[in-house]
Amino acid sequence: MDPVSVIAASGLQSRMQALDLVANNLANTTTGGFKLDQEFYSLFTADEENPSDPAATRLPLIEKQWTNFSQGVLAPTGNPLDFAIQGSGFFTVQGPSGPLYTRNGSFQLSTTGQLMTSDGYAVLGDGGQPIKTSSSAPIQVNEKGIITQSGQQIGQIQVADFTNRTVLNKVGNSYFSTGQANINPTPASGATVLQGKIENSNVAPAESAVRLVGVMRQFEMLQKAITVTSDMNKQALAEVARVSGS
Repeated sequence: MDPVSVIAASGLQSRMQALDLVANNLANTTTGGFKLDQEFYSLFTADEENPSDPAATRLPLIEKQWTNFSQGVLAPTGNPLDFAIQGSGFFTVQGPSGPLYTRNGSFQLSTTGQLMTSDGYAVLGDGGQPIKTSSSAPIQVNEKGIITQSGQQIGQIQVADFTNRTVLNKVGNSYFSTGQANINPTPASGATVLQGKIENSNVAPAESAVRLVGVMRQFEMLQKAITVTSDMNKQALAEVARVSGS
């Protein structure tokens, strides 16, 4: 395959990955606590035998994706079981294979009185224990995450953070995991827990829609480049065959 087609094909692959990423962002514009994903591009050398050759063809690829952890808008809901974090940090919940971390504070009470996520994961308090209410009375949560019920403290919501957030991997749409038992979070510094509010997704729909259109146009241009190159190669072969035949 000629170099132009190789470069265009590599560009198509990276554009397909970018389309999937942008489409997923747009699909989660209303998902509480969702964090925008973006791509990190790099170049690799097609000539594996001489990768340092300055004349070697460099091809684009998405080396990795990274998550934008900027805070979304905190929207009031009036629901006493909805919580949002003002500042850095994550709610800690008990996932199927260990602790998970989330900014989605849309919680509910189980039949046994445990504070749970909408997916059925227990919300953890300080000490790593599930938070359980003592009665059907309403609960109040102050800015430090301390939970009281009927005037009695029953626990404190654990808000954790990480010095290096690149260790976090997405699990589903609004959870994160370190994937390693030896990476431990630290208490979030300066975080404020707000009751009756939810953090919206930090995806800007209009910006992502423009981004989607741009990626699709790039995809179409690369497709056209491959088609034009293929047609030119076919024409060149036909000319060679005609000259040889005469």
